[in-house]
Amino acid sequence: MITYNVDGVKMPKIKKRETTAWIKRVAASHGRKVGEIGYMFVDDKKILEVNNDYLGHDYYTDIITFDYDEGDTINGDLVISLDTVRSNAEKFGKDYDEELHRVIIHGILHLCGINDKGPGEREIMEDNENKALALRAL
Repeated sequence: MITYNVDGVKMPKIKKRETTAWIKRVAASHGRKVGEIGYMFVDDKKILEVNNDYLGHDYYTDIITFDYDEGDTINGDLVISLDTVRSNAEKFGKDYDEELHRVIIHGILHLCGINDKGPGEREIMEDNENKALALRAL
């Protein structure tokens, strides 16, 4: 089950049923099933607080992924800052909706085992994000 919640912001205009089906298609394309996934949409103030409290990081980010996977079933909590998504969309000249969906699926790809911190991993993540965004249109 996938849930979508907010803390201090308005719910973004995403089509929950379509987004849930898309997330399941992406997970399946990586040989995974979807268990319990919880999205929490927040502002920059809240994501900084979560980043400090849980990871010891003192900076803003677009998403924090908490991974509770069990075998081939992905489970996790994903905290997304809508403020950072908006500023990144502006910075990179992207549509806000596209950037939001890129971040939504970025967390799922982390749960599927794809990393983006080591050498060459960012390019692998971006390639997988682009493939996942292509699946969204199906």
